[in-house]
Amino acid sequence: MRTRVDPFSDEQARTLVNLRQRYEVWMEAERALAALPYDLRRKEIGGRAYLYEIADRSGNGRSLGPWSPNLEKQFDDYRTTKAALKQQRDDSRISLAESCQLYRALRLPLLASEAGAILRETDRRALLGSHLTVVGTNALPAYQIEAGGFIRAVPDETFDFDLTWSASAADEAAKPVWDMLKAVDSTFTVNTERPFQARNSKAYEVEILAAPSRVDTMGRTDRPMPVALPEQEWLLLGQPVDHVVVGRDGAPARIVAPDPRWFALQKLWMSGQAKRNPLKRPKDRAQGIALLDTVDLTMPQYPLGEAFAAELPPELAPLFDEWAAGRPERPAPAW
Repeated sequence: MRTRVDPFSDEQARTLVNLRQRYEVWMEAERALAALPYDLRRKEIGGRAYLYEIADRSGNGRSLGPWSPNLEKQFDDYRTTKAALKQQRDDSRISLAESCQLYRALRLPLLASEAGAILRETDRRALLGSHLTVVGTNALPAYQIEAGGFIRAVPDETFDFDLTWSASAADEAAKPVWDMLKAVDSTFTVNTERPFQARNSKAYEVEILAAPSRVDTMGRTDRPMPVALPEQEWLLLGQPVDHVVVGRDGAPARIVAPDPRWFALQKLWMSGQAKRNPLKRPKDRAQGIALLDTVDLTMPQYPLGEAFAAELPPELAPLFDEWAAGRPERPAPAW
């Protein structure tokens, strides 16, 4: 057998369930807080009172009009809602931190800390899965959780982060990717030689890719500008995986990644491309084979039978056939 999947223990599985539940409660509050104005303030100007919506820490904002009973109610409702959401966030963070500590103690699959920070902010802004999807090596912890065990001898974690732009509707005025990256780390700048890539002061790289069918839905002022790659179309197919993991810094993050079958086959395809960095091609092949083996052994929800094979484009069909010719034997039931 080329790939071995060591099942999670009952305690590990229980920790994953609790982590997901606690993360969702915490992130619900985070998203709701992010959707509120930065602040509302009552200001006295020239002897008259006004309600101002504040946009940032510097106090920049706009007037919502002269003080009135309606604006007073809006102000009071805002204060009440914000206080309740902060309480929910703070209370849920305590139990979430406990789950994260247990996750690390049980040696469950970890995510790079830098990637985790980006994913938390992406999720807080309600962009994860709808606008951005994890398409690189950082998706592997989510695939291991989907498999219910550790995938042994599979290469993982690099000092970069690949995301694909997957929004189906355009918003020309918005720049959600750049706003998100700058909120995570203000030192991010666009690599002028590779405009689809951003780097921070520690040389951590974030690359934005896109399928040709989606690249035009990204706003023209957003950055980094994605490179359109035909092979990214394959990663839009099937059913994505969606799991909460913990970073090496002990903080939680949610990963939304492509259907593991299409991800694995795309990796195998890239391993044979001359344009691909030769240092990355062996890793691509190892990941592709290991993930297809894992899907076949542990993920019946992602069938690899004749129906799936019939969907494959000419570029991927030979790679699937090659893998299928030596697919691992299914282990005999233990009962």
